[in-house]
Amino acid sequence: MKNESIKGYLLAFTAATLWGVSGTFGQFLFEFRDINPGWLVTLRLLFSGIILLSVSISKADNQLFKIWKNRNDAIQLVLFSILGMLAVQYTYFEAINQSNAATATVLQYLGPVMIACFYALKERRVPSGLELAAIALALCGTFLLVTHGSIHTLTITRPALFWGLLSAVALAYYSIQPVQLLKKYSSLNIIGWAMFIGGLAFTFVYPVWEVKGTWDTQTYAYTAFVLVLGSLVPFYMYLSSIQLIGAKKSSLLACAEPLSATFMAVIWLDVPFGQMEIWGTICIITTIMILTQIKKPLIH
Repeated sequence: MKNESIKGYLLAFTAATLWGVSGTFGQFLFEFRDINPGWLVTLRLLFSGIILLSVSISKADNQLFKIWKNRNDAIQLVLFSILGMLAVQYTYFEAINQSNAATATVLQYLGPVMIACFYALKERRVPSGLELAAIALALCGTFLLVTHGSIHTLTITRPALFWGLLSAVALAYYSIQPVQLLKKYSSLNIIGWAMFIGGLAFTFVYPVWEVKGTWDTQTYAYTAFVLVLGSLVPFYMYLSSIQLIGAKKSSLLACAEPLSATFMAVIWLDVPFGQMEIWGTICIITTIMILTQIKKPLIH
């Protein structure tokens, strides 16, 4: 039992770290190789979706097409694919493109706070003390991150702030919308279909066959990392960690994502990250730690 717990912790931490590093590699591709964020999202979703659905087929899963037999569930899946899966990935990469991996990742982690606010409104109740503390810290962290503590200045561009906050909204929707579907169907099938549908839809905007940018050994290597070690592998690791240690502990360890993204961006890409950004990051990560301590789960 102890070994399983250790394994679960390591899997969750590694998954979050890989996601963070993947964001930094994405920044490199956008900034130094002129790769389009939308094109990379299309490729990432199609690649991951096809692999996951293939895995489901290889397991002789007779549930793969079951969701399409229920009209309402099929509609919910399409909504999740476009407004959840596609939106959360594109807004995140666009936020990176407009700012950097560190800032984009930290801003996206406002999503859990939005989830807490959503359920408070849905249940027509005043947020609990812990939720209010998390909201206050999140607002404080965002203020420090985007203004350096001055109400008269904005230290990141308006497009960067827009896409960063939109990625947090998309993350909240991504977390809330498919809950009922995941109770009825396997997560492998739901995520696989969502990635495939999202990628297929975005092909009409960013055709995957229209390859642009500067391609060399680094471009191929970092793109492969984003596709495999930034998507497929951490997804599997994170789901496995939830099975071993539960969603609450796994989500707490997911805080390693903004930390790894920040560390890589500062050390490798020389992204300026001063004292105010550090304090803002600490505030937002602390909100996640607070929200995981709420006895009543945010995701019902």
